[in-house]
Amino acid sequence: MTEVIMPKMGDGMEEGTLLEWLKKDGDKVKTGEVIGTIQTDKATIDLEAPGTGTLTGFLIKGGDTVPVGVPIAAILKDGEALPSGWGTGKSEPAAANHAVAPAEPAPVVEAVAAVAPVVAAPVEVERIKASPLARKIAAEKGIDLAAIAGSGPGGRIIEKDVQGAQLQATPVPAIASTPVSIVAPAAEDTVVQLNRMRQITGKRTQESKQQVPHFYVTVEVDVEKILGLRAMFEEEESGKVSINDFVVKACTLALRDMPEVNALFQGTSVLQYGAVHIGIAVAIQDGLTVPVIKNAHTLSLRQLSVKAKELAKKAKDNKLSMDELTGSTFSISNMGMLDVDNFIAIVNQPNSAILAIASVRKKVVATDDDQVEIRSRMNITCSFDHRVVDGAIGAKFINTVKAYLENPTRLIS
Repeated sequence: MTEVIMPKMGDGMEEGTLLEWLKKDGDKVKTGEVIGTIQTDKATIDLEAPGTGTLTGFLIKGGDTVPVGVPIAAILKDGEALPSGWGTGKSEPAAANHAVAPAEPAPVVEAVAAVAPVVAAPVEVERIKASPLARKIAAEKGIDLAAIAGSGPGGRIIEKDVQGAQLQATPVPAIASTPVSIVAPAAEDTVVQLNRMRQITGKRTQESKQQVPHFYVTVEVDVEKILGLRAMFEEEESGKVSINDFVVKACTLALRDMPEVNALFQGTSVLQYGAVHIGIAVAIQDGLTVPVIKNAHTLSLRQLSVKAKELAKKAKDNKLSMDELTGSTFSISNMGMLDVDNFIAIVNQPNSAILAIASVRKKVVATDDDQVEIRSRMNITCSFDHRVVDGAIGAKFINTVKAYLENPTRLIS
């Protein structure tokens, strides 16, 4: 027998939530075949079969949350049976199946009674195949999934199918012949249940603020040269590079210059990483996730740009692997597209620092010769773990990042 356990999908994962089983009790499965979906604090992940055989012995249902390492089902090979007490925490190996001829035929009444529970057992209704997002939208809109034809793999219902059904079901209001004054009733209070990702994100950020002594350093960066380079790239049709890409490259170089920031607090010691792995915060429908650009120090500006776009798309499509969601040594959060002057981010443990990027603004700036110019500027703020980084080191680091950004040709060499 092979146990299906709640897998540990990341360094900080302590528990996971089963969203749905994609296979039924008694289905034949193969090693590596997707049998369910699991929600972690970072993403929705496919649960793969750890062996080949018959899937059975389900111990949890969709929506249940259990710690990592806990058995949640079993896969039996031919001739195997579930252990006695399976699911009670006191299971014992199943007794050997020895065929023993009865001394005399069993009475007919007893035989009927023996099979009665099996006959009376409810017939399992085939589960509707639908993605977690499609189920969520359908529940919110009050749409019956059974009435929708799925266009996904194997007829699975996906988001666009539910959205299409909503459009078809929305009635067209009749046009009143005379104006009618309508007073809208007061809205009722609404309780919105947090999905698993938001619950764990809340827990992790609370722990970070409680456990990590944060301090913050903000500088204003002149981005005129960066904007000029971006315009040149577009004119040459050599590809678009975002301001975020320049920031990722600048942070990567600054972390190589100052490895004391690219570090991990270990109680009585600090581990300085030899590689730079940059986590990029990406907003998705269910919350926030942080895919990781591994070995960023080995990539050029354009390679970083391509990788960042690839990870962001996979995050929004919910296709990130666990390797792409773990192992960051430094993080970046960009709210520049949301029209903000300044913000501070919470350290993404176990990192020791995170950089927050605000929006670019046109500002009147005094030059060194006391003249006035209009320049494009943006604020960047770095949050540090004071157990690892002292104030002077933090100030030096963010000014190193600023120096790279204001001299961007150093980032494309």
